[in-house]
Order: sequence, then C-alpha cells, then structure tokens
Amino acid sequence: MASWLGGLGSGLGQSLGQVGGSLSSLTGQISSFTKDILLEGTEEVGDAPTELRVSNSRLREIESIYATQKLENDRLKKVCSDLEEKHEAAELQIKHLSIEYRNQLQQREVEISHLKARQNALQEQLKKLQTAAQSTQLGAGILPPTTTSASFVSVVKHHSSGFQGDDMDFGDVIWSQQEINRLSNEVSRLESEVEHWMQIAQSSRVQGTNNTDQSEICKLQNIVKELKQNLSQEIDEHQHELSVLQDAHRQKLAEISRRHREELSEYEERIEELENQLQQGGAGIDISDRSKIGERQTEKIEDTQNMKELEDKVKQLNQKLSSLENENKILLNERERVKVENSQITQEYEKLKSEFIKLQNCVSEQEMLLKEQGGNLPPTSSEEEVLRLQQALLDAEKEIMKLNALNQTDSFTGAGEDGLKVKKDTQALKEENCKLRKEKEELQKKLASLQHKDEDITSTCIEDQNLELNRLRQDLARKEHELKESITERDRVAAELDELDKQNQETMQHLIALKEQLSKQHTKADTTIAQLKLDIDFERKKVSEVEAEKVELSKELEAQKLKVSQCTFALNDLNVSNQQLQHNINDLQEQLNKSQECNLNNKKEIAELNHNLKQKEEELSVSQDKLAKIINQESNSTYQDLSLKEREAEIAKLNKDISENKQLNQNLEKSVYDLKMENGKLLAVCEELNQQLQEAVAEKSKVSLGKDTILEALKMEKGQLETELSQTKKQLLEQAKKYEKTIEELSNARNMNTTTLQLEHERLVKCNQERDFEIAELKRNIEQIEADHEETKEMLTTSLGGQKQLTELIKEKEVFIEKFKSRALELQQELEQYVKDSKKHEILRQNLEEKDKSLAAVKEENNHLKEEIERLKDQQGRSPPVAEPKTLDIITELETEITQLHVIKNNLEEEIKLHKRTTEDQNQKTVQLQKSLQEHKREIDESKFQYEQMNITHEKVFLEKDEEIKSLQKAIEQIKIQLHSERQVIQTDSSDLFQETKVQTLNGENGNEKHDLSKSETERLVKGIKEREREIKLLNERNVSLTQQIDHLSKDQVGKLTQIIQEKDLEIQALHASVSSSSYRQDVLYLQQQLQAYVMEREQVLAVLSEKTRENSQLKTEYHKIMDMVAAKEAALMKLQEENQKLSNRFESSSQDMFKETIQNLSRIIREKDIEIDALSQKCQTLLTVLQSSNIGTDSGSGGVNSNQFEELLQERDKLKQQVKKMEEWKQQVMTTVQNMQHESAHLQEELHKLQAQILVDSDSNSKLQIDFNGLIQSYEQNEKKMKSFSQELAQVQHSIGQLHNTKDLLLEKLDMVTPPVLMASSVSQASDIPSGTSPEIVSDESKLLQLELEQLKKMLQEKDGTIRTLKENNQRLSDSVAASLELERKGQKETDSEMRQIKEKCDVFQKSLREKDLFIKSKSDQLLSVSENLSNKENENELLKQAVTNLKERNLVLEMDICKLKEENEKIVTRCREKETEFRALQETNMQFSMMLREREFESNSMKEKALAFEKLLKEKEQGKMGELNHLLNEVKSMQEKAVSFQQERDQVMLALKQKQMENSSLQNEVQHLRDKEQRLNQELERLRNHLLEMEDSYTQEALAAEDRETKLRKKVMVLEEKLVSSSTAVENASHQASLQVESLQEQLNLVSRQRDETVLQLTLSQDQVKQYALSLANLQMVLEQFQQEEKAMYSAELEKHQKQTAEWKKKAEKLERMVESLQESLEEANAALDAASRLTEQLDLKEEQIEDLRKQGEIKQEMLEDAQNKLMNLINSTEGKVDKVLMRNLFIGHFHTPKNKRHEVLRLMGSILGIKKEELDQLLSEDQKGVTRWVTGWLGGGGAGSKSVPSTPIRPANQSIFNSSFSELFVKFLETESRPNLPPPKLSVHDMKPLGATGIGNPSSTRSSSLTETAGSGTSRRPDANPFLAPRSAAVPLITPTSLGTGGSGHLLMKPISDALPTFTPLPVLPDASAGAVLKDLLKQ
Repeated sequence: MASWLGGLGSGLGQSLGQVGGSLSSLTGQISSFTKDILLEGTEEVGDAPTELRVSNSRLREIESIYATQKLENDRLKKVCSDLEEKHEAAELQIKHLSIEYRNQLQQREVEISHLKARQNALQEQLKKLQTAAQSTQLGAGILPPTTTSASFVSVVKHHSSGFQGDDMDFGDVIWSQQEINRLSNEVSRLESEVEHWMQIAQSSRVQGTNNTDQSEICKLQNIVKELKQNLSQEIDEHQHELSVLQDAHRQKLAEISRRHREELSEYEERIEELENQLQQGGAGIDISDRSKIGERQTEKIEDTQNMKELEDKVKQLNQKLSSLENENKILLNERERVKVENSQITQEYEKLKSEFIKLQNCVSEQEMLLKEQGGNLPPTSSEEEVLRLQQALLDAEKEIMKLNALNQTDSFTGAGEDGLKVKKDTQALKEENCKLRKEKEELQKKLASLQHKDEDITSTCIEDQNLELNRLRQDLARKEHELKESITERDRVAAELDELDKQNQETMQHLIALKEQLSKQHTKADTTIAQLKLDIDFERKKVSEVEAEKVELSKELEAQKLKVSQCTFALNDLNVSNQQLQHNINDLQEQLNKSQECNLNNKKEIAELNHNLKQKEEELSVSQDKLAKIINQESNSTYQDLSLKEREAEIAKLNKDISENKQLNQNLEKSVYDLKMENGKLLAVCEELNQQLQEAVAEKSKVSLGKDTILEALKMEKGQLETELSQTKKQLLEQAKKYEKTIEELSNARNMNTTTLQLEHERLVKCNQERDFEIAELKRNIEQIEADHEETKEMLTTSLGGQKQLTELIKEKEVFIEKFKSRALELQQELEQYVKDSKKHEILRQNLEEKDKSLAAVKEENNHLKEEIERLKDQQGRSPPVAEPKTLDIITELETEITQLHVIKNNLEEEIKLHKRTTEDQNQKTVQLQKSLQEHKREIDESKFQYEQMNITHEKVFLEKDEEIKSLQKAIEQIKIQLHSERQVIQTDSSDLFQETKVQTLNGENGNEKHDLSKSETERLVKGIKEREREIKLLNERNVSLTQQIDHLSKDQVGKLTQIIQEKDLEIQALHASVSSSSYRQDVLYLQQQLQAYVMEREQVLAVLSEKTRENSQLKTEYHKIMDMVAAKEAALMKLQEENQKLSNRFESSSQDMFKETIQNLSRIIREKDIEIDALSQKCQTLLTVLQSSNIGTDSGSGGVNSNQFEELLQERDKLKQQVKKMEEWKQQVMTTVQNMQHESAHLQEELHKLQAQILVDSDSNSKLQIDFNGLIQSYEQNEKKMKSFSQELAQVQHSIGQLHNTKDLLLEKLDMVTPPVLMASSVSQASDIPSGTSPEIVSDESKLLQLELEQLKKMLQEKDGTIRTLKENNQRLSDSVAASLELERKGQKETDSEMRQIKEKCDVFQKSLREKDLFIKSKSDQLLSVSENLSNKENENELLKQAVTNLKERNLVLEMDICKLKEENEKIVTRCREKETEFRALQETNMQFSMMLREREFESNSMKEKALAFEKLLKEKEQGKMGELNHLLNEVKSMQEKAVSFQQERDQVMLALKQKQMENSSLQNEVQHLRDKEQRLNQELERLRNHLLEMEDSYTQEALAAEDRETKLRKKVMVLEEKLVSSSTAVENASHQASLQVESLQEQLNLVSRQRDETVLQLTLSQDQVKQYALSLANLQMVLEQFQQEEKAMYSAELEKHQKQTAEWKKKAEKLERMVESLQESLEEANAALDAASRLTEQLDLKEEQIEDLRKQGEIKQEMLEDAQNKLMNLINSTEGKVDKVLMRNLFIGHFHTPKNKRHEVLRLMGSILGIKKEELDQLLSEDQKGVTRWVTGWLGGGGAGSKSVPSTPIRPANQSIFNSSFSELFVKFLETESRPNLPPPKLSVHDMKPLGATGIGNPSSTRSSSLTETAGSGTSRRPDANPFLAPRSAAVPLITPTSLGTGGSGHLLMKPISDALPTFTPLPVLPDASAGAVLKDLLKQ
C-alpha cells in the first residue's frame, strides 16, 4: 500500500510540477515581453503624445495578461479538484489490486504445497534406490557395503545441489506470467484511453485560441525529442537485460552439463574401482578348487545374460535420449517462433508509432487552421493536455517494450538472479502503472471539464475519429490476442521443461541402476570394450579433423565471398562513376542546347541585319539616281562637276564598304553553320559515350555472372564434401554396430571353457593388430586426402588470382572512365571557348549597330546636301550674277564636310580591318576546334577498338577459367569415387570366428588394393606438385641471380654503413667498459656523447635512405619511359598488321574475281560456239581480225594490271622492311634500357644486402646490451641477497645483546635480594648507638659483645668489600667489553648503513642508466623497424621492377614473334602472286592454241569451197560439150558423191569444231571486254588512290602534331593494356601448362595402377596359400600353449603365496625397527636438551654470582644517596610550604587577560587552587559579581607578590611568548611539560622493558623525537600525535633507543632516555590526544 501511495504522490508531484513549469514559463515570457516593449519605447519614443499612445497600448497589454492569469488561476483550481477526485479513485483501485494479490498469494501457497509433496515423493524414491543398491551390493558379496552407500550418497547430493532453486524459478515464472497478463490488460485499457484522449484533443483544437506562442511549440518539440531519446535508451537497456538473461541461461545450461559430466566421470571411476576389486578378488582364487571354477562359469553365464539385458536397456535409453533431443529441438523451434512473434509485435508497435506521428501532424495542421480562423474563444490548456497525452502514449509504448522483453526472458528459464531481475522489472512496471493511472485520472477530469465546453463543436469531428478509434481498437485487440497466445505458448514451454526435468531425473536414476549392474562385468570384456572405445575415439578424432578441414574450407569460402563482395562494391563504385559521367553528359547537353539557342538568336539578328542592309542599299540606289539627275541638271557648272565626281568616288567607296560588310555577314553565317555542325558532332560524341557506358554496364553484369557461377561451383563442391562427411559418419556407425556384434559374440563365447576363452582372446588380439594395420592404412588415406585438399586449396588460390585479375580489369575500367571524365572536361572547356566566341559575336553586332547609326548620319548629311543643291538651283534661277560669293561659301562648306567624311571613312576602314582580323581569328579557332574534334573522334574510335579487344581477351580468359574449373570438378569427383571405393567396410560372418578372421584378412587385402590405386594416383599428384616446386625453385634461382647482380652494385654505400656499424660496435664496447667501471659520472657524460653520435648517425642513415628513394624514383621514371617506347612499338605493329590484312584482302578478292569470271566466260563460250559455227563460216576473216585485236588487248591488259599490282606490292614490301628495321632499332633501345634497369636493380639489391647485414649487426649489439643488462640485474639481486644476510646477522647480534641484558637483569634481581639483611643490620647498629649513649654502665658487657660482633662484621664487611671490588672490576670489565662491542657494532652498523646507502645510490644510478639505455634501445629498435620497413618497401619496389623487366622481355619476344609472322605472311603473299602469274600464262597459252586451231580449220573450209566451185565449172563444161561421157561422168559423179558424202561428214565434223571455236572466240571476246572494263576501273582506282595519297600526305602532315599528343596518351593506355594482356597470357599459359602436366601425370598413374593391380593379384594368391598354412600351424601352437599355461599357472600360484607370506613377515619386522628408531631418536633429543640446559645454567650461575657482588656494593652507595636525598627533600618541603612562585603567578595573571572572556573563570579557579582556596569559596566568589572578584584578586595579587622569591625561575621559551591566542590552560599544560622533564643519569637497559616496547618504540624513534620537538615549539591549537611522550600510555611510556637510532640519531631527546628502577619518577598520565587541555589540568590538580 505504501508503495502504491508513494507512486501516486510522485505522479501528482510530476503533474503539479508540469503545471508550475508551464506557469513559470508563461510569466517569464510575459516579463521578457514587457521588458522588450519598455526598452523599445525608451529607444523610439521622444514626444509626449507618442508616449501617451505607447502607455495606453501597454495598459491594454497588461490588462490582457491579467485576464489570462485570472483564467489560469481558475484552471488551476479546477485541476486541484480533479486531482482530489483522482486520489479517491486511486484508493479504490488499490483496494481492488490488494484483493487480486491476496488471491495470487493463495494460488502460490497451493503450488508450494504441490511442490513439497513432489519433493517428498522424490526423497522416498531416493531412499528406495539407496536400499536397493545396498541389497544388490550385499547380494554380490564382492564389495564392502560402506563404499557403495557413500558413493550413492555423494551422487544424490550432487544431483540435489545441481538442481537447487528450480522450484523458486518456476514460482517466479508463474508469478511473472500473471503479472504479464495483468499488465497486458492495463496496456490495452491505456491504449483505448489514449485513443479517447486523442479524439478529445482533436475536437478541442477546433476551439484553439490565439494566445499560444511559438516558444511553447518549440518546447513541445524538444520534449518529444527528449522522450524519443529516453525511449531509445530504454530499448537499449532492455536489450542489455535480454542479453544478460541469455548469458545466465547459457551459464546455467553449462553448469548442468558440467555436473552431468562430473557425475558420469564419478560413475566411470566407480566402475574402474569395482573392476580393480574384481581383479584383486580373482587373483586370490586357488585353481585347486574346481567347484569354484564351476561356480565362476555359472556366474559368467549369468553375467553374459545381464550384459545382454544391459545392452538392451542402453539401446532403449539411447532411443529415449534421441527422443528427448528431438523434443529439445521442437522447444527451440517454438522459442524461435515466439521470437518471431515478438518481432511482429514490435513491428506493430512501430506502425502505431507512425500513426501517432501522423496524428501529431494532423493536430499541428488543425492548430495552424485555428490560428488563421482566430476567434475570441476562452483559452484552454489544450497544448498541455497534448503533452500529457504524448507522455501517456510514450509510457504505454515503454510498457509494451518491457512486456516484449519479459516475453523474451520468459523463454529462458533462468536462475534465482533472473527471478530477481524479473521482480525488479515488475516493480518498475507497477510504479509506472501507478503514474499512468494518476495521469489517466487527471485526463479524465480534464475531459469532463472539456466535454462541457466542447459539446457543440465536436459533432463534426467525431465520425472520423470514431473510425480511427475502431481501427486502433481492432489493432489493440489483435495485439492482446497475440500477447495471450505468446503467454500460453510460454506456459506450454515451461510445462514441457518440467516434463523434461522429470524425464532427466528418471533417466539419471535408470543410469545409476544400470551402472551398478555394469560394475559386475568381468575384466576381459571391459578391456575389449576399452580397446574398441579407443578405436572409436581415434576415428572420431579423424572425423573431427575432417570437420576442422571443412571449417577451414568454409572460412576460405567466406573469404572468397568477402572478395566477391569487395568486387561488387567496386562495381557499385563504377556504377556511381557512370552515373556521375551521365550527369556530366547531361550538363554538356544542356550547355549545347544553350549554345544552340544562342546560335538561333544570332541567326535572327543576322537576318535582321541583312534586312537592314537591303533597305540601306535600296536607299543608296535611290540617292544615286537622284544624284545622277542632279549631275545632269548641273552640267553647266564645272566646279560642281568636280565636286560631284568626288562625291561619286566617295559613294563608290561606301558601296565597297557595304559589299565588304555583306561579305562579313556571309562569313558570320558560315561560322554559325560551322558551329551548328560542331554541335551536332558533339551530340554524336555524347551518344557514343552513352553507348560505351551501356556496354561497360553490360560487361560488368557479365563479370558478376561469372563470379556467381564460380560461387555456385564452390557451393556445389562444399555440398559434395558434406555428403562425403555424412557417408563417413554412416560408415563409422556401421563399424560401431559391428563392434557391438563382436561384443555379443564374445559374451556368447564366455559359455565355453577357459581354454577356448584364451584362444578367442588371442584371436581377438590378432584382430586388434589387424585393425591397427587398417587404422594405419586409413591414416595414410587421410594424409592422401589432405594432400588432395591442399591441391584443391591451390586451385582455389589460382581462382582467387583470377578474381584479382578481374579486380584489376575493374580498375582499368575505372581508369577508362577517368579518361572519359577528362574528355568531358575538355569538351566543357571547348564549350567555354564557344561561349567566348559568342560574346565576340555580340561585340561585332554592337559594332554593326554603330555602323548603322553612322549610315543614318550619312543619310542625313545627304539630305542636307540635296536641300542645299535645291537652294542653289533656286538661287541660280533667281539671281545668276550674284551667285559667286554664295557658291564660294557652299564650296568651303562642302570641303569641310568632305574632310569630315574622309575622317569617318578612315575610321570605318580601320574598324573593318579589325573585324576582318577577328573573323580570321575566329575561323582559325573553328579550324582548330574541328581538328581537336576529329582527334577526339579518333581517340574514341581507338579506345573502342581497344575496349573490344579487351572484352575478347576477357571472354577467352573466362572460358579458360571455366574449363579449368570443370577439370578440377572432374578431378574432385574422381577422388571422391576413389574415397568411396576405399571406404567399403569389411563384412564379417557371425557364425564362426575363424572364418571371420579369414574374411577380414581377405577384405583387408582388397582394401589394400584400392588403397594402392589411390596411392598411385596420389603419387602422380605428388609428382605434379614436385614439378611445380621445381619450377618455383628455378624462379627462385633466377631471383637469386638477379639479387647477386644487384649485390655487385652500391658497394661504397655499404662500406659507409659498415663503418657506421663498426663505430657503433666500438661505442657499445666502450659502454660495457663504462658500466663495469666505478666512475659513473664520466660514464653518463660518455653516454650523452654517444647519444649525440647516434643522432648524427641516424641522420646519415636517413640521408642514405633519401638518396635511395631518389634512385628508386629515377628507376620508376626510366621504367615508365621504356613502357612508353614499347607502347609505341606495339602501336606501329598494329598499324602494319592492319595494312597487311588490307593488302592481302584486296589481292585475294581481285584474284578470286578473275578466276570466277574466266570460268563462267569459258562455259558460255562453249555453249555459244555449238550454235554459231554456221555463221562463223561466212565471217572467218572478220573473226580473225577480231581475234588478233582481242589477243593483243588481253596480253597488254593483263600484263599491265599484273605489273601495276606487283609494283604496289613491292613498294609496300619496302615500306614494311623499313618499319621492321625501325622496330629492331626500338627493340635494341629497349634492350639497352632493360640492361640498365637490371644493373640498377643489382645495385639496389647490393644495398639491400648491406642494410640487412647492418640490421643483423645492430640486432647483435642489442642482444649484447640485453645480456649486459641481465648481468647487471643478477649482480643487483646478489647485492640484495648479501644485504639480507647482513640484516640476519644484525638480528642475531641484537638477539645476543638481548640475552646479555636478560642475564644482567637476573643478576640485579639477585643483588636486590641480598641487600635487605645488610640494611637491617645497619638499623640495629643505629638503635644500639642511642641507648649506649644514655646508659653506659648497664650495657658494658653487651657493648663488648657488640664490639666483638662489630669487629667480626667489619672483617666480614672488609671481605665483602673485597669481593664487591672484584665484582665491580669484573662489572667494569664487562661494561667496557659491552661498550666496546656496542661501539664496534655501532661502527659496523654505520659502515653497513653507509655501504647500503652507497649500494642504493649505485643501484639507483644503475637503474637510471638502465632506463636510459632501455629508452635508447627502444628508440634504436624503432629506428631499425622503420629502416627495415623502408628496406622491405624498397625490396617490394625492386621486385615490381623485376616483374616489369620480365614483362618487357616477354613483350619483346611477342613483338619478335609478330615480326616473324609478318615476314612469313609477306612470303606467302609473294608465293601466291607467283602462282597467279603462272596461271595467267597458262591461260594465255591455251588461248593461243585455240586461235591457231581455228585458223587451220578456216583455211581447210576455204580450200574445200574452191574445189567445189572448180567441180561445178567442170560439170557445166562437160554437160555443154560432151553428153557421151555422161555415164563415165555419172560414175565419176557417184564416186565424187561418195567422196562428197565423206567430205560432208568431214565438213560436219569441221563445222562442229568451228562452232566450238566460235564459242571459244565469243568467250574470249567477253573476256577481253571484261578485262577492258577492269582496266578502266583500275585506272580510275589508280587516279583516286593518287589523289587520296596526296590528300593523305597533306592530312598526315597536319595530323603529325596531333599524333604526337595522342601518342603519349595512347602509350599510357597501351602500357596498361599490355600489362593486363601479359598477366592474362601468363595466367593462360600457366593454366595450360598445369593442365598438360596433370594429363601426363594421370596417364603415368594409370600405367602404374595397371601394373600394381597385376602384382597385387599375384600377391593375393600367394598370401591366401600362406594364410591357410598359418592357420593350421596356429591351431597346433595354441593347443601346446594352453597346456604350458595351465602348468605355469599352478607353479605361479604356489610361488605367489610363498612370496606374500615372506613379504608380510618382512613388513612386520620393518615396522618394529622403525618404532625402535623413533624411540631412540626421542631419547637422544631429550638428553641433548638436558646437556644444553645444564651448560647454560652453569654459565648463568657464574655470571650472576659476579653480578651479585657488584650490585651489593652499588646498593650500599645508593642507600647513602637516598638518605641524603630524603634529607634535602624534607628541608625543601619545610622551606617552600608557604611560598608561591612569582614568575608562575605573573604568567597566570598575564594569561588571565590574554584568555577569552568565556574561559577566564577557569584561570581564576586555577589561581585559587594554587593559592589554596577551596572550591566552594571559589564558586561563591564567581557566582557573585565578577567585577568585584577580579578587583579583589588583582589587589591581593599586587599585595602578595613579594613573597615568592625563593622559587627558581623557569625562563619562558620564545616560541611560547609569541603565541597569545592560545588559552591559559594550554599554556599551563606546556609549562608543566617543560618542568616535568628531569635530567636523569645514563640508562640501565632491561630486557623486560625491551620486549613489550618493540612494537612502538623501536619502530619510529625519529618520528617520536620530531613530534616532541614540534610540540614544544609549536602552537597550542595543533593536535598532538600518538607519539607524544607526555600523553603516551603507560605501556609505551619508557621507549628504548634501538641500535639503529643510536647509530644515526646521536644523544636523542630527554624523554627518549629510559628511567632507572631505583629512582622515583614522574608517572605520565594516560590521556587521549583528542582530550582537551582543561581536562588534563583538572586531572593534575586532583592528583
């Protein structure tokens, strides 16, 4: 109740504090506002009326403020009433909560009762288990019962201690669940209230007032920010708490697992103990009792059955454990699901937050609207309510977060600490609930007040808000439902955990029972099981190693993933740079658009100017016509004619100027057009750049795809490895099952006899040996697998190298992008130039406008002239005779005007010249810009070409890498297959053990075969690795040779460094000498000098380093130059290759066209000639002429063409030869530079070696210094040991002194015992003297007797005096000897102290020097590290240079190869040309043969025609002349006809041949025409090529300058590309080389495997035969062995019994002897001790007798002294009884006035006590009027001041005189202290006083002395320390002076001297240091 009420009070205080804060802020704002207004008024107002106005306005403002304050007061009253109502409501709620809590307490009590019942049941179960265990142990009869009971009790205790506090944890969990349910209900209720208040706030904001200020809004925003920060902090705290809870849960789990392991270890120890006891019991059994053996056999059978049962139970337990593990997994899954749900809840919470922010924004908008509307509504505290609502919302959010945290923590059932944390959290939640309720009640009351005011306005806003409310309520309901679900799930998880705990306990009990049963097993089975366990552990270790390898592979995969992520980052950077470039391009496009707009404006202006010019030309033409007319009219006057001519000349000049202006305008238009063209070109360039960017992006995507494929391949490999691991695990499980089978077989075999058991044991041993062999083979296999893994790792490293190459490519692309950026910048610069040109155009425009103005002026002047001409005409018409003076005036005026016009004309000409110059400059600039644009285009084309080549090479590289990856995958698959083949498990038959052994051997041999196969493959792989190692060695040898070359250089620098190192060595030796010497200051000076020298040497080394860095930079520059040269060479090579390709393409195309055309023509000719032979018979002559002409044409044409082509080819060949020569010269230059580089690198390597030697020397010197330092430390330690020994000796001496003092004290005591009878005798003598004087007569006899006795006594006294004298002499001797010994000891101590001080000083000096040297060594080591780092950097740079040299060499080789290829290509082209020439000649010859054939056939046909004509003529003649000869003629005709038929046949054949010839001729004609066409074409091409060559020469001359600039850029680019190409080519070559090596090694391995297989087959057959023989021999041997063993056992048992009896007897004898020895030793020790005591006693008796005599003498002397002192004291007392010390009374009187008034009555009392006045009288005197008393006292003192003269005056010390501020009582105490210091005789030391004061007095004598001195001289106000001798306690009142203080301190203080026992001393008071001086005085006065 008190906590709830406290929470309510704090909530009320917070709310009131907020109200008060808002009020204070309001009042503060009002006051500041009024102050500002007043200040403004004082500054501004000066007049009376303005002051009145200001005062009126102020009054109004004050009235408004007053009204607002009134309203606020009313509101506060209402708030108070609301708070009272809330208080009552809170009390009601508290009552309700108390009822709920009572219910919860009842529930918990019920739960506690349940848990107690459960605990009792568990205890009963425990007791039952204990009794059962005891009964089983008693039944076994082997073990004693006490051990078992103790072990079980310990186990149970462990269990109970392990699970303590679980009941408390579950109770806390249940309580926290109930709390969470309650809190979730409250949260839902609060959220609903929050929604309600949000609606009201929105409705109230409609009424908002104008009084809200901006400052309050700012405050609200600040508060919101603070709340957000608080929320984030609380979230962090909750997360921290969560992590703490998780850690606690983990710790608890770890503890439980640890306890479980401990219990298991205890059980295992118990089992081992039982086994040992079994072995001991079995050893003592006699073999003679065969009945016992039978019993043992029956027990064995029972044991085997028990074993089987136990194994079954173990299997069941394993199954249960697996089920429990599954349940645990399920629980874990559920926990993860709960976490997911919690995350969902947090997401919903964030959504609510976002909605709240939206609502806030809406509220702010409504406020703004209300302010704009502005009504005079009454002010409300809406903003404060908003604040409170926000706070309530934040509190609700905090509660939700805490609930989430609680849900998460409930999932972990922690220990008691977690419960406490949960309780704390719940208490905090309760307090927050209280606060929230208070705030809620306040809000409710405010709501009630607001609802009354705002019922009219809220009707419109309620509907929307209701919708939002409903939505929020649904969300809340959903959240509540989710919370309930999470709570129920948590309850379920807790119940499942309880069940798990129960199951665990049950399983533990089962395990205990099982382990008790297992303890009864026999030794042989246990040993076999242990061996099997060892095997299994070994295999598990292997599996763990494989898993470790898997983990390493996974780490490598992660590293590759990281690299891939880095690549992706690089790609992202590239994308960013591309975006930047796109932005730049967009900017350029905008600038182009602007320039285009400017050009358009220029065009418009030019058009306007043209229009103006046309108008002006028209006006000029009009004026010219008018002037012509005027000239015609004024032909009379000659002078006027002359003037008109001059004017015409001027007009002509003006016309020329106008034409020039026109030309200028045209030029401007041309320039504008050129600018347009350039803009278009720029746009095209921008588009090309965009395309390139797109291509780059595409390539990046390709690269990323390649990386993804590689990653996928790696993932596949990982998966395969995992599958392999799972297979190995399965195989291990199978082997374990087989081992279990063997165990069962062994247990079955126990039923057989002992002989069979031994046989089986031996067989098992053999099996174990075979298994060991198999394990060794498996180890080898694993080693082979590891080698394979290493190879795979190497492949992975190669793939990583490929990725590095990819990263390099990305970097190159970045370089390209940077180049594009630079080009973009150049384009921007060109644009700026264009802008400048446009500005110049504007200037020209202005000039043109000025010219227009001047033209207008000229026109006006022309008009004036016209008017004057008209006037002249009029004057001529009116008065011609009077015209002469006017004309003269006119002429003068005209002349002046002409001169002015001349001046204007000259100015215009100058301006025109200027314009021309500017236009020429602009034209030149445009030409330059065009050239630069062309250069840029060419560069872009070249970069595109290079980019494409790069892409091609990258694609090739990717393909090669993919092939390599595939080959690796294949190799891995092969290895996996081999592994699977190796890991086939040996199968065994369970029927016969002998057969099993055979099968196992066979299977082992099969495994050996497979193992040999894998061995051969691994050997091949090893060979490949060795070859790679050889290559690496060769490379290393090359590096060594290069380093040797470098070593030859820079010997002078190394000499310098060696000199420096030698100097350092000398200095270090000098340092060693100085350390060994005694004079240290010289060493320090020498060290300082050495430091300076080291500083100088360091500067020298730094100078050497700087020189080397310069040399490095020079080497780098030379390297860059060489790279530029190589780049130039490669560029020239590329050009030559391109030209060769073009020429070869041309030649091949031309030759192929010729061949095709000839073949087609021939086919056509053959067809045509078959048809046209008849027509050819008539046109033979024409054909011959045609054929001749065609032959001539073909000969000349073909020859011309061929000759021209050959000439061109020869020219090109000469050019190529020249270029090759140039390239060879370049190569020689490069070779020389490379040689120079090699020499320089050799120099650098020499320097490196020298520096390394120097570093070694420095390290040696450092090691020497460290050795010296260690020696110094050892010497220091030795000195410390010596000091310790000295201190031990001192302690011994002190002990001896103490013993002497003890003896002295004993003697003194004895003397004191002797003195009393002497005193009695003296007193008797005194008494006898008195009566003798009075009555001499009576005592005469007695006097005689007395005289005799006196004489006797005198004699006795004389004797005793002699003895005393001797004792005194002895005493003096002893005291002298003691004093001498003390002095010697003091001197020795002083010497040892001085030596110690010197040693300490030396040690300090050495430590300082060592520190300095350490610092020096550290600085030197730092310098060495820096030098070594620089050297390593230089070495890296040298390695880079070496790599560059090798790259250059490889490039030279590549270039030479390219040149050789080009030469071969040229030779091939020449051979082709020759072949073509031969083919042309063969065709020409065939053509000639065809033509000859045709001519012959034509001649034959002509001759036949002539013969036919002759025959016809003959026939006609014969017909006319001779008819009779008809028959003869007819016969002849027939014969002739037959001949004719034959001739016709021949003719037909000839015709066919002719047709063929005609076809051939036509084909030849076509060929001739084709050749002519070709001739024409070739001639045209020749002319074109000549023109092109001329143009190219002109362009080359122009491009030469640009090419030089481009060469530098391109060389750099080519260098980069060449580096990449070389790296890629080397990678490709390496990969191909590796692949070839792998292929060769695999082939060799195959051959070896085949051979090994044949060999193993032969070995198998042989081994099988041998195995059979061995089996037979083994069986025989085992029978013989059994017989031997039985005989040996009988012998051994008999001998054992004899030996045991003998050992028992010997042991008894030894024990008796030991007892005797111990008793003898004890008696010896006692006798020795008695002897020592007797010797000591005799010595002490002698000493004491001597001391007694001395002390008797001293006693007498002291008695006399005492009597004198007593007499003197009596006299003093009589003389000083009635006297007072004058000085004392003066001091008291003066002190009375110096003391403060409060303490003066104490002084008066002191005076009264000294004067003898009673206390009562003093009190009466003081109680009366003080003035009278003081007067009386002063008068009395003045009267009685002369009486105290006899007292000795004690002078006051000057320190006390000066101190007047201290009180009188303190001064009096000091006076008494000074007076009570007596001057005493020298001390007599006593051992009794020494021993107790050793702690206080001896420890700090110097401190006590100093403190006492300060007390006497210091002020009275200072507190006295404990060592004050006056105020010291009685135990420490007499401090002794130690020997150390005597040595150093001198005489010491008076109080430090001890007081003798004989004299009476002043006993000091035991007063505390804090007690006041007044109390001390009172005690003194009482005494």
